[in-house]
Amino acid sequence: MTSSFASLTEFRSLLQQMPGVDAEAAEAARAHDSQLTKPPGALGRLEDLAVWYRGWRGGERSEINAPQIIVFAGNHGVAARGVSAFPAAVTEQMVLNFQRGGAAINQIARVNGATLDVVPLALDEPTQDFTKAPAMEEAEFVEALRAGWDAVSETADLLVVGEMGIANTTSAAALACALLGGEAAVWVGRGTGVDDDGLALKTQVIAEGVALHRDSGDGLEILRHLGGRELAAMAGAMARARHLRIPVILDGFICCAAALCLERTAAGALDHAVAGHLSAEGGHGRLLEALDKAPLLSLNLRLGEASGAGLAIGVLKAALACHAGMATFAEAGVSDG
Repeated sequence: MTSSFASLTEFRSLLQQMPGVDAEAAEAARAHDSQLTKPPGALGRLEDLAVWYRGWRGGERSEINAPQIIVFAGNHGVAARGVSAFPAAVTEQMVLNFQRGGAAINQIARVNGATLDVVPLALDEPTQDFTKAPAMEEAEFVEALRAGWDAVSETADLLVVGEMGIANTTSAAALACALLGGEAAVWVGRGTGVDDDGLALKTQVIAEGVALHRDSGDGLEILRHLGGRELAAMAGAMARARHLRIPVILDGFICCAAALCLERTAAGALDHAVAGHLSAEGGHGRLLEALDKAPLLSLNLRLGEASGAGLAIGVLKAALACHAGMATFAEAGVSDG
């Protein structure tokens, strides 16, 4: 199977050819779990997470040692409609903050032993206003997908992707509305904290964009028409992780909107992913239901930048540490009943 792509058609083909879970490795992990010094099921979802992870990575006693977090940044033309409480210039300012180590995700990455890569995407060239035209032409869309694909480290054993981009909750809500239906108001949230008038405007803008583009094609075409470069890059990175058999923790509303576009293009494209958390952005719970992903955490976060998924790294690390490090009944000399 090729490890790269030069067109949207080639990327679609890659999605259809991705490797699946190793059923033998998962079954071996399940059998190992049944021998650990605990009552069956006593570690709850930690047991399921360990089996899921082993099914993608193998390694009966390996733990997570090289998690990678990537934050992609892009600017949206629709921001000019006034849908955010902050100006578009904040995107670049926050990128500098990430690079200097001053953001929340820097601290979360540090305490979880994760590398953090920041990838700005043509910040001086916002996408088109999607109420008037497709957000991206195919060539720039493929370029953004490739940026995400290329950013994934082949040595990573876990991937988290996040984003920064003023107006990207507007884009994410439009994607969800176009792919899952319902009125725009069902999907819109306050994002960076818009007031009631701002929320009404944001809802109107989303409705306009969805009306123009909802029949554009599959999930990838919807992403090209209503998304942003950072959302496309997240999709590309998630696909690359699948190609490399690297498990993924999904972040919040924006990340899951990008993920939905993959799932609606190739069913099962997110089998290698779990949901890190339930965010406070209103539509996120509905997105998780559509993806059939139960969140690991619910901390009322709505920051983005991979913060919720970054926190969930610790949960998955603990699951693997228990699976790898606990003694079996035989090793401990404990009766298993």
